[in-house]
Amino acid sequence: MKEAIEEGIPFDKFLGLKVEQIEHGFAKLRLPFREEFIGDPRRPALHGGVISMLIDTCGGSAVWASGNVEDRVATIDMRVDYLRPAGPEDLLAEARVKLLGNRVGNASIIVYSASDPELIVAEGRAVYNIRKAK
Repeated sequence: MKEAIEEGIPFDKFLGLKVEQIEHGFAKLRLPFREEFIGDPRRPALHGGVISMLIDTCGGSAVWASGNVEDRVATIDMRVDYLRPAGPEDLLAEARVKLLGNRVGNASIIVYSASDPELIVAEGRAVYNIRKAK
């Protein structure tokens, strides 16, 4: 699963996403900082789209890890609460599956600063469609 996320998904590979931990119903991903991720250079703060991508990818990874690597997972709905600006450093996201059915999975996600796990910059909830491999 780790290799599929880091190397098999071109967007994840382009962003440099790293899997810190993945197991049934849980994923922890790291997004290494890049200058291109800054959305407000006056603070500087990371762009909200980068944060929402991390929430979506981490939640989907946790749902995906609950099944088979051959399964397909796609986002149905997602909510993001931005709590504070994310500074120019690596971000970590942790997702836990809250509900897992045959066709739908629901995950709760937090994003925090790599230098301070207590500094939560965003929280998210997402729903994913699951298409089981045949």
